Amino acid sequence: MKIGILGGGQLARMMALAAYPLNIQTICIDPNKDVCASDVTKVHQLNYDDHAGIMNAFQDVDVVTIETENIPLSCAIQMATQKPFYPSLKALEFTQDRLLEKNFLQSLNIPVAPFIELKCENDLYDFLQTHHVVVLKTRRFGYDGKGQIRIDDASKVADAWQILKEQSLIVEKVIAFKQEFSLIAVKNIDGECRYYPLVHNVHQHGILHSSEVSNVHSDLQLKAQLYAEKIFKSLDYVGVITIEMFYDGHELIVNELAPRVHNSGHWTIEGAVTSQFENHVRAICGLPLGETSNIGYAYMWNGVGKMPETASCLSVPGVYYHSYNKAERANRKLGHVTLIADHLEDFNGNKKTLLQNIHDSLNRSP
Repeated sequence: MKIGILGGGQLARMMALAAYPLNIQTICIDPNKDVCASDVTKVHQLNYDDHAGIMNAFQDVDVVTIETENIPLSCAIQMATQKPFYPSLKALEFTQDRLLEKNFLQSLNIPVAPFIELKCENDLYDFLQTHHVVVLKTRRFGYDGKGQIRIDDASKVADAWQILKEQSLIVEKVIAFKQEFSLIAVKNIDGECRYYPLVHNVHQHGILHSSEVSNVHSDLQLKAQLYAEKIFKSLDYVGVITIEMFYDGHELIVNELAPRVHNSGHWTIEGAVTSQFENHVRAICGLPLGETSNIGYAYMWNGVGKMPETASCLSVPGVYYHSYNKAERANRKLGHVTLIADHLEDFNGNKKTLLQNIHDSLNRSP
């Protein structure tokens, strides 16, 4: 079989690596030059509006998928007329627009933060007066903290409005959460579903900093899986989906959906029986899904802007180092480091050593 992937970044790279042992070929389309998936698979540099060029490149693929939800919907629609396309057009449409996504989740009785679509600056003042701390967001293209402004005082409204007013906007109440979680789930063509353990995430400046597998929240795990079941059924979904959630001490409140493999699931490469990347490949190719249980304790540190020295990380037992072979740039995801351990005492000790080594490496003078 052969998979066509729209996008050529690190997620496409890791999908290609997962497909290779299954004797499944991959080919990518990306408008940018020198994308990191080109290290491991063929990448055609084409704009997403070049439908004829993409179809020519994808003429012998069996199925088309995505590594980012920011693929133009017109491109996805064109692909879907010619090839099986997963996850689904509806999933892509909803997750490209925060307003559509929030309305969709509400229609399934899945909790979300209070929100409204903004029509004018006065709407923002009124919403702030009711909810006190809010976040102004673009409806489209915001990720990793982009296109978002936190507002906790009326004096900040005018400036925030001036910065983003040219775009379609929503405003949400800021949730006073105790923890952030994500659930990575997968459904194949035959309707088989599997769920990875809930992952506890920590963000810095809107970008994922670390993820740690959590096995102590059985009630929350079941609740999150119920959300996923509703979403799968409503969207006629196939492939991996990621549900990012806040936990306020009472319930799981969904922040956003990612219709793809996800940064918070990179630990699954070494830390789960079957990685999220392999299960996505299996799902869209009509293969049985693999086990999603974790292998012991797992922690992932995200390399943003700069990666630590390889040796300083690998000196710690149970550590795996992944570089995406990308040039250093502020706020750019360059790689990740995963720690796996069978016993909690070893895990905690090795995690402490790893984080110290990373800190020392990143702060060492050139």
